[in-house]
Amino acid sequence: MNLLTTRYGSRQSGAALLSAMLTVTLVASFASAALWQQYRSFQVESAERSRLQSSLILTGALDWARLILREDARTGGADHLAEPWAVPLEEARLSSFLAVDGTSGDTSQDAFLSGLIVDMQGRLNVANLVEGAVMSETGLASFQRLFDRLDLPPQALKVLSENYLEASKNVNAAATVNAPNQADLLLPQRLSQLLWLGLDTATLDALTPYLAMLPVRTLVNLNTASALVLTASTPGLDMAGAEKLIAARARKHFSTLSDATAALGNPAVVFTESVHSVASRFFEVRGQLRLDDLTVFERSLVQRDGLSVRTLWRVRGVSNDVPASATSRNTSARTPAPALRP
Repeated sequence: MNLLTTRYGSRQSGAALLSAMLTVTLVASFASAALWQQYRSFQVESAERSRLQSSLILTGALDWARLILREDARTGGADHLAEPWAVPLEEARLSSFLAVDGTSGDTSQDAFLSGLIVDMQGRLNVANLVEGAVMSETGLASFQRLFDRLDLPPQALKVLSENYLEASKNVNAAATVNAPNQADLLLPQRLSQLLWLGLDTATLDALTPYLAMLPVRTLVNLNTASALVLTASTPGLDMAGAEKLIAARARKHFSTLSDATAALGNPAVVFTESVHSVASRFFEVRGQLRLDDLTVFERSLVQRDGLSVRTLWRVRGVSNDVPASATSRNTSARTPAPALRP
């Protein structure tokens, strides 16, 4: 009897222990799931808050850049690299701006802002390949010189120019049937979209520092163009002459095309009003916001007509690495020349 009682008690104790272990396991599982849900909700909330904060800050930075360009337009005259718009904003802690403003903000999260404005008329405009409904001989010649300087295959230019002309014709055809919105689908709006027209990635990467994708034909600004763009846009101008122009405008910017002609001192080289200018209408605004390990960068194309400065498009991206394009200085006119063909 005692033996049976002992065995029965041991079984009861074992069952109770097993039940207790199961209960603890279930409670731990529920607690872990609840903790995971809470952590996930916290991460989603933090990401959404960072997204909203970065969006507001970068929008404010874009408005600031537009204001700088508008104030520059009030003075008129030439656009050059000694003007306030051309000075890049080096990476600075956001709280320093709040301190200057006399306001207090949440500095628990480190936020760093940087940015710059780039004159897109210091580059060759892809839209210059076409004039009306035909290929532009002047624009095509400029691109041929650029491809030659960069040692890029002529076949790539042939494919690009022919496909861009065909896309332009399709846009004109869409406009005749009252479908102007088709232009965004038929014609590339940004340089990265030139891959649609048959350019390979390596060729596009080599061309990117010297090209612009603008909605209309534009002139090359002699005050901001790089040496390579100057030689490409000007028949008879070699790299030595381009470097001479850059050195001359560093001392005093060109107010007219005649100033550039006088500074070069070469009567064989002619700067024409149909190709060159000393002022610009199109600018790219680049902003970058770094929040802890997260980097948000934005590029915007703006068009300035008088005191009107409007945004044509905006592109925003997120990365854990700092993009070089967003932090590089405004070197549209100081880009080192690539290896040249002998």
